[in-house]
Amino acid sequence: MNQTTQRAELLHLIEDLNATRFDVVADRVFEYQRLYNPLYAQFLELLGEKNLRPFLPISLFKQYQIQTGVWQPADFFESSGTTGSNTSRHLVREIEWYLHHARNGFSKFYGDPSEWCILALLPNYLERGRSSLVAMADSFIRLSKYKESGFFLNDFEKLHDTLLYCQKSGFKTLLLGVSFALLDFAYAYPMDLKGVAVMETGGMKGRRKEMTRQELHAEITEELHPDSIHSEYGMTELFSQAYAKGGVIFTPAPTMKVIATEINDPFCEVPFGRTGVLNILDLANLDTISFIQTEDLGKVYDDGRFEVLGRLDAAELRGCNLLVE
Repeated sequence: MNQTTQRAELLHLIEDLNATRFDVVADRVFEYQRLYNPLYAQFLELLGEKNLRPFLPISLFKQYQIQTGVWQPADFFESSGTTGSNTSRHLVREIEWYLHHARNGFSKFYGDPSEWCILALLPNYLERGRSSLVAMADSFIRLSKYKESGFFLNDFEKLHDTLLYCQKSGFKTLLLGVSFALLDFAYAYPMDLKGVAVMETGGMKGRRKEMTRQELHAEITEELHPDSIHSEYGMTELFSQAYAKGGVIFTPAPTMKVIATEINDPFCEVPFGRTGVLNILDLANLDTISFIQTEDLGKVYDDGRFEVLGRLDAAELRGCNLLVE
């Protein structure tokens, strides 16, 4: 079977995915990427044959163009990074494939995005221009049946007035914002947002002091008084997202599975509920790499949900980083 035929079959399997078939499809994706992803093949060769479905360090997105098969990128997503740092680049074969899975993931938890009035507060992501989060939010805004949906760069007064109008009109409203911008808005325009879904996407990026998710939610709740704070977990290197509908425990999209491993032994899974390095299996990343070792510390629970506790120091990561040097 040639590469084109294999890919077509895998696309169909991923579209028709269910929880009981996830690992079977993941094995098929592994074999496909082992054969047609040169970087992953080199990584596997360095590790030896004994390791099953190892996860590629996410830092390699900063150093290599990662792709499975030979194709011309239609676009790419780029991480924001910090001043003086390298940024990750995730090649995009078909933008609609990403948007399709972003919509499917959101719909699983919140219903059709067209039924929501989407107010997006993503200033630094908008300014950067190659953000997967902005592409997702823009897709939702275009689908929305409400003309009030849109991006708000730094116009807090307009956002405040739009929120009041949506509340008064009884619109099903989502305020989607990067963490530091939500805090800036909350401090500038404290208000009562009962009935509005407030969703943070993480990301202080040096704009404010780092804080735990619980501390962030407490600060926003103190100023905006929503019924609860929702969270989105995604990144440049992933085509799938996870959501927490109040609280700090994320449920992954159907194309996503999370595994926690020991900090100093990436091949040793930790028991459910114990802290480890989060590894993401993202089947939507068929054309790049589906097996990613993140730099996030967290816990995975026996129902597949997970919690993010913070970031690992780069010096703590060992074992899997054979291609980094």
